[in-house]
Amino acid sequence: MKQLLVLCLILASCTSTIPAPSSNIDHPGKKIAFAREKGNCLACHEIEDGEFPGNIGPPLKNLPSRFKDKAALKSQIWDASRFNPETSMPPFGKNKILSEIEIDQVIDYLWALK
Repeated sequence: MKQLLVLCLILASCTSTIPAPSSNIDHPGKKIAFAREKGNCLACHEIEDGEFPGNIGPPLKNLPSRFKDKAALKSQIWDASRFNPETSMPPFGKNKILSEIEIDQVIDYLWALK
């Protein structure tokens, strides 16, 4: 019995406590959002894992609590001036800064952030 307990303790000490990598690490939407030549969302927004974020816009987290659905978020990214003519947010879709597919990828990435 004592040997079994010792064996269990040894096995327990060998298990890794390193957290599993985030499922968003290689998300194409994250790459677009962080890329200076593409979305460059970090220039104005705080985003999880982002270095040197801006503070002009709100933090991009928990977006399902701020938008009723992904379509509403897409409208904001497509052309924020429709909702606020004084916005400094670029109209990513209207001005073809990002393609519709790229915007959808960014939305999928951002929607999952808590």
